[in-house]
Amino acid sequence: MPQVYPHLILNNFRTKLGERTANILKHLFPVSKPDTKRIITFANQSDYISFRHHTCEKHGGPKSVELKEIGPRFELRLYKIKLGTVDQNEAQTEWVFRPYMNTAKKQKFMGE
Repeated sequence: MPQVYPHLILNNFRTKLGERTANILKHLFPVSKPDTKRIITFANQSDYISFRHHTCEKHGGPKSVELKEIGPRFELRLYKIKLGTVDQNEAQTEWVFRPYMNTAKKQKFMGE
Protein backbone atom coordinates (compact mmCIF):
# COMPACT_ATOMS: atom_id res chain seq x y z
CA MET A 1 0.00 0.00 0.00
CA PRO A 2 1.58 3.29 -1.05
CA GLN A 3 1.96 5.95 1.63
CA VAL A 4 1.61 8.96 -0.70
CA TYR A 5 -1.51 11.12 -0.76
CA PRO A 6 -3.86 10.10 -3.60
CA HIS A 7 -5.48 12.00 -6.42
CA LEU A 8 -9.27 11.90 -6.05
CA ILE A 9 -11.87 11.29 -8.74
CA LEU A 10 -15.42 12.21 -7.71
CA ASN A 11 -17.99 11.14 -10.31
CA ASN A 12 -21.71 11.95 -10.63
CA PHE A 13 -22.27 14.12 -7.53
CA ARG A 14 -24.53 16.68 -9.24
CA THR A 15 -27.27 17.69 -6.80
CA LYS A 16 -26.80 19.95 -3.77
CA LEU A 17 -26.58 16.91 -1.51
CA GLY A 18 -24.17 15.27 -3.95
CA GLU A 19 -21.93 18.34 -3.97
CA ARG A 20 -21.99 18.43 -0.16
CA THR A 21 -21.07 14.72 -0.01
CA ALA A 22 -18.25 15.21 -2.54
CA ASN A 23 -16.96 18.13 -0.47
CA ILE A 24 -16.91 15.95 2.68
CA LEU A 25 -15.12 13.10 0.87
CA LYS A 26 -12.64 15.52 -0.70
CA HIS A 27 -11.63 16.94 2.68
CA LEU A 28 -10.90 13.49 4.16
CA PHE A 29 -7.64 13.38 2.17
CA PRO A 30 -4.75 15.88 2.12
CA VAL A 31 -3.76 17.59 -1.15
CA SER A 32 -1.67 15.29 -3.34
CA LYS A 33 1.53 16.11 -5.18
CA PRO A 34 1.38 16.39 -9.01
CA ASP A 35 3.62 13.35 -9.61
CA THR A 36 1.56 10.97 -7.42
CA LYS A 37 0.52 7.74 -9.12
CA ARG A 38 -2.10 6.73 -6.58
CA ILE A 39 -5.77 7.34 -7.47
CA ILE A 40 -8.93 6.91 -5.40
CA THR A 41 -12.31 7.00 -7.13
CA PHE A 42 -15.69 7.71 -5.54
CA ALA A 43 -18.37 7.09 -8.18
CA ASN A 44 -22.05 7.68 -7.41
CA GLN A 45 -24.59 5.45 -9.14
CA SER A 46 -28.20 5.30 -7.92
CA ASP A 47 -27.15 6.81 -4.55
CA TYR A 48 -24.58 4.06 -3.91
CA ILE A 49 -21.02 5.34 -3.79
CA SER A 50 -18.46 2.90 -5.23
CA PHE A 51 -14.93 3.14 -3.82
CA ARG A 52 -12.00 2.01 -5.99
CA HIS A 53 -8.24 2.29 -5.36
CA HIS A 54 -5.81 2.34 -8.33
CA THR A 55 -2.27 3.17 -9.38
CA CYS A 56 -1.55 4.60 -12.82
CA GLU A 57 1.36 3.65 -15.04
CA LYS A 58 2.31 5.59 -18.15
CA HIS A 59 3.34 3.61 -21.21
CA GLY A 60 4.88 5.57 -24.03
CA GLY A 61 2.97 8.74 -24.86
CA PRO A 62 0.97 11.02 -22.59
CA LYS A 63 -2.37 9.48 -23.61
CA SER A 64 -1.47 5.86 -22.91
CA VAL A 65 -2.14 5.33 -19.21
CA GLU A 66 -2.92 2.02 -17.55
CA LEU A 67 -4.86 1.82 -14.28
CA LYS A 68 -4.14 -1.13 -12.00
CA GLU A 69 -6.50 -1.82 -9.10
CA ILE A 70 -4.52 -2.30 -5.89
CA GLY A 71 -6.78 -1.91 -2.94
CA PRO A 72 -10.10 -2.64 -1.43
CA ARG A 73 -13.34 -2.21 -3.30
CA PHE A 74 -16.61 -1.46 -1.54
CA GLU A 75 -19.96 0.28 -1.79
CA LEU A 76 -21.17 3.08 0.49
CA ARG A 77 -24.65 4.44 1.11
CA LEU A 78 -25.11 7.84 2.70
CA TYR A 79 -27.15 7.56 5.88
CA LYS A 80 -26.80 10.82 7.80
CA ILE A 81 -24.86 14.10 7.67
CA LYS A 82 -24.36 15.97 10.94
CA LEU A 83 -22.88 19.43 11.34
CA GLY A 84 -20.03 19.67 13.80
CA THR A 85 -17.23 17.42 14.98
CA VAL A 86 -17.29 13.82 16.17
CA ASP A 87 -16.88 14.72 19.84
CA GLN A 88 -20.00 16.92 19.90
CA ASN A 89 -23.00 15.17 21.45
CA GLU A 90 -25.63 17.65 20.30
CA ALA A 91 -24.60 18.23 16.68
CA GLN A 92 -27.27 19.49 14.31
CA THR A 93 -28.49 16.94 11.74
CA GLU A 94 -28.10 18.32 8.22
CA TRP A 95 -29.59 15.40 6.24
CA VAL A 96 -31.03 11.93 7.06
CA PHE A 97 -31.92 9.09 4.70
CA ARG A 98 -35.52 8.00 5.21
CA PRO A 99 -36.14 4.84 3.17
CA TYR A 100 -39.82 4.42 4.06
CA MET A 101 -41.14 7.76 2.79
CA ASN A 102 -44.29 7.62 0.68
CA THR A 103 -43.17 8.79 -2.74
CA ALA A 104 -44.61 8.26 -6.20
CA LYS A 105 -41.24 7.30 -7.66
CA LYS A 106 -37.81 6.31 -6.44
CA GLN A 107 -35.90 9.51 -5.87
CA LYS A 108 -32.19 9.93 -6.57
CA PHE A 109 -30.70 12.24 -3.94
CA MET A 110 -27.07 12.69 -5.05
CA GLY A 111 -26.96 12.32 -8.84
CA GLU A 112 -28.69 11.11 -11.95
